[in-house]
Amino acid sequence: MSFQMHAGAVGRFARAMKFGAWLQAIPNKLTPAPFRLVQMGSAYWQSRALFVAARLDVATLLGGDCLPAAELAGRLGADADALGRLLRFLAAMGVFEETAPRVFRNNRLSRCLDRHDPQCVRAMILLHNSEPMSRAWFEQLEAGVRGGTPPFELGHGDDLFAYLDRHGDFDQLFSEAMDSVEALAGDGFATDMDWGRFKRVIDVGGSRGSKALAILRRHPGLTALVVDRPQVVAEAQRYWAGQPAEGVDRLLFEAADLFEGLPAAMGPQDVYLLSAVLHGFDDAQCVRALQQVRRAIGGSGARAAVLEMVLPESGADLAGASFDMQMFVGCRGRERSLSEWKALVHAGGLVLEECVRLRSLGSILVLGAG
Repeated sequence: MSFQMHAGAVGRFARAMKFGAWLQAIPNKLTPAPFRLVQMGSAYWQSRALFVAARLDVATLLGGDCLPAAELAGRLGADADALGRLLRFLAAMGVFEETAPRVFRNNRLSRCLDRHDPQCVRAMILLHNSEPMSRAWFEQLEAGVRGGTPPFELGHGDDLFAYLDRHGDFDQLFSEAMDSVEALAGDGFATDMDWGRFKRVIDVGGSRGSKALAILRRHPGLTALVVDRPQVVAEAQRYWAGQPAEGVDRLLFEAADLFEGLPAAMGPQDVYLLSAVLHGFDDAQCVRALQQVRRAIGGSGARAAVLEMVLPESGADLAGASFDMQMFVGCRGRERSLSEWKALVHAGGLVLEECVRLRSLGSILVLGAG
């Protein structure tokens, strides 16, 4: 029996995404080539302007109001003229709206920078434009391409996860950004797979458990165990102690190392969720991780649900190619095609039972012990 839900809606979403990719390519066809290249070459102007607006938290301050740049600047401790020019630039990009000369309000895009918006991706903007991430892109990309070493390692002398262990503030920002992935990718992972066939989700590398909670809210009979690094678990427990939410009473946490061993499955109604975990590893690490999942499943009949982007064998779209490039810059991981995932799953001692398509950028690979 298939785990796929809402197949028709998923198919319509896939067609819409293909149409969006076609639209995205139009500027390359209509804009003169030299000007288009200059646009691309200066695209960091836009990302840095967005970063500063997120740092200043302009969207949260605006909320539902319409305010002059001078008033915003006074509240933020910024220069009125400079802030007005920054917001005018962003409004020209479609982020914020200028309703009168130097008067601004939030629009559909800028609302997603408001801390109180359920689709807030502010932490993701801050993460990708942070000094540690920016240094890798701006200072070490060429050296990384020439030598094959991730630029983040070249810039910091550590891989990403070791760096997170040693820098608590950056680790917290990383966790917050990972919690905003649902806003970025949608809730297809929770709605387009039949989670109702399980009783317990073991969320491996689940940070604060936001994905597990999204599933629990839709399935009252489920519980979840979030497994992550000790410091992440400690921070998550502090976080939820301060703001209880629907489903948190069915959410437990346990510190463990994916490469050392996972909590054992208790039966066929357990499922291990690995959401955007394996794409951060190279092939050898992926195989080791999957072998640990296989050991944890044992003879229980439990399954694993691997939520990842699945690239086409050729001709990846801009979103897929972009995420893959970020994986190269930040770590030794990569986005993979279905044939590449199948090879890793087989090497890890598991069997790919089904590829569940979602109304999002990813798919869920349902794995069994065979």
